[in-house]
Amino acid sequence: MTTILLARHGQASFGQENYDQLSELGSIQAQMLGQHYATTQRRIDAIFTGSLVRQQDSARHFWESYQSSVGTDSDMAGLSAINLNDPDSYVLPQFDEFNHKDVLIKSNPAFGSRVGIAAEIAKAEVPVVRLAELFDTAMQRWHAGENDSDYIESWLQFSERAKQALEQVRLQISKLQLDRDSTVLVFTSGGIIAAITAQLLQQGSSTAYQINKSLVNTGVTSVTLKEQRARLLSLNEYSHLFADGKRFVTWR
Repeated sequence: MTTILLARHGQASFGQENYDQLSELGSIQAQMLGQHYATTQRRIDAIFTGSLVRQQDSARHFWESYQSSVGTDSDMAGLSAINLNDPDSYVLPQFDEFNHKDVLIKSNPAFGSRVGIAAEIAKAEVPVVRLAELFDTAMQRWHAGENDSDYIESWLQFSERAKQALEQVRLQISKLQLDRDSTVLVFTSGGIIAAITAQLLQQGSSTAYQINKSLVNTGVTSVTLKEQRARLLSLNEYSHLFADGKRFVTWR
C-alpha cells in the first residue's frame, strides 16, 4: 500500500506585495516537519512539489532538515528522495494553488489595484483582519459556482486539476517503480488538498471550502493507494509543530 502525504506549504507572506514567499516562520515549520519525520524514522521515498516558490522552498527546507537529522547510521541515510538541482524531476504544476489574486479581484473590481484594497482595509481597526474577511467573501463567491465565467480558473476547473494532480503522482510512482510500501511526500497548497479531500469523501465545493479554512501550514493529509484506488487516511496532522509550543501553528 503506497502512502501519499499532501503537505501544505509553510507560512507564506499574507498581506505582503509578494505572497509567494515563505516567511521566516514558514521556513522553520518546514524544517520542523523534516526533523520530525527523520527522528520518528518516517522514510520518504520521493518528494514532489507544485511550481510555486513557497511550495518548492518548503520542500527544500524540509529535505535539508530531514537529511541532517537522519544521521549516517540510519537505513534512510542513503535515500535520495529529491534532487534540488533538477526541478523538472520533482515539480508538478498541477499542484499549484488557484489564482487568489484573480479570485479577490473578481469579487470587487475596486480590488484590481493595491490602492483599492488599501483604501478598503484602511477603514478597519485591524487591517489584516479586514483583508482576511474580504478574501473569505471572495472565496465564497468563487466556490458558489454562480459566476464561473468571470474567473481565469473556476472552482470546477480547479477541482478537476486537483484530480489530475493526484493522478500525476500515481504516474510518477509507477515511473519510479517504487514498491507498494513506499511513501511519497508532496508540498502543495490548501486549496489543492481541500479539493482532493472533498473528492475522496465524495463531497462538493462547500465541503472543500470548509476544509481549506482549517488547514494548517505544513499540516499533512495522508492518502493511501491500493490497487489504484485512493482512500483518505488522515487529515491535517500537525503534531510536529508542537515541539516547542503552540506558537508555530498558523493558517496563512
